[in-house]
Amino acid sequence: MKRVVLTLVALAAVAVGGSHAAGVQSFPEVIPLPDGFQPEGIAISGRTFYVGSIPTGAIYRGDLRSGRGSVLVRGGEGRAAIGVDIDRRRLFDHGRLFVAGGPTGKAFVYDARTGSGVATYQLTTKQNFVNDVVVTPGGAWFTDSLNQVLYRVGTTSQRGARVAVETVPLTGDLRYTAGFNVNGIDATPNGQTLIVVQSNTGKLFTVTTGGVTDEIDLGGGSVPNGDGILLDGRTLYVVQNRDNKIAKIALAADLRSGRITGYITDADFDVPTTIDDYGRRLYAVNARFGTPSPATAHYEIVQVQK
Repeated sequence: MKRVVLTLVALAAVAVGGSHAAGVQSFPEVIPLPDGFQPEGIAISGRTFYVGSIPTGAIYRGDLRSGRGSVLVRGGEGRAAIGVDIDRRRLFDHGRLFVAGGPTGKAFVYDARTGSGVATYQLTTKQNFVNDVVVTPGGAWFTDSLNQVLYRVGTTSQRGARVAVETVPLTGDLRYTAGFNVNGIDATPNGQTLIVVQSNTGKLFTVTTGGVTDEIDLGGGSVPNGDGILLDGRTLYVVQNRDNKIAKIALAADLRSGRITGYITDADFDVPTTIDDYGRRLYAVNARFGTPSPATAHYEIVQVQK
């Protein structure tokens, strides 16, 4: 139905604006990324999106309206980009990108306008997978899918100043088991409550800034293969990557419980991993895990409606 409506709009544009208007699709449903990019995380600020490359650490920046973009941060040895978030408070006249460095155990910070490196933090030297990040007023919080901790990096210091890196053990209801554990993370607007998903169990948890976890009661429901998450008011969206769907969850006001109200699917989904939003639109990154020849495969971002 979505494509039929867009077709009618395009035909109307031809009648009004001529052949030039027919060649322009505003806010395309599928946004191509460079072949072989192997993306994972996405962050959106205004109409600008940022997507990271898993094996190289490169960052691609583009425009949601036109679908066009280019590489902002070039990849390099010893880098990786999994989860991505942006500090939208524009402390230095423009934002900073915070990037989870996967098995490197690092957090990378880039200037969102120029792509220049701002800082690199070694969060841990243990075997790890630093998976996702959310920027809050109190700092940037990173998950580790192999170690039962969160890492917090301060975000308020000036350029050149040392920034505190804190390892926060996760206590309470959450228990790590074999496999990939805590993955996606988001936060309430004031940053006082974090929400995480545990991929291998399909459970959701609230987390205090002190690391105390409480399981969110889904009334017997679960979100296995949960990856990136997005908190929008009292609605939580959870990407279930290999299930090729996004769960939509209505949360109670105290965030202690919720219910799955439906799923968003799309024929263009191919192992989506993370999401961000622009108005009523959700944008999901197709990571295409398991695809043959990933170094030359096609990759894209898929737009769906909330």
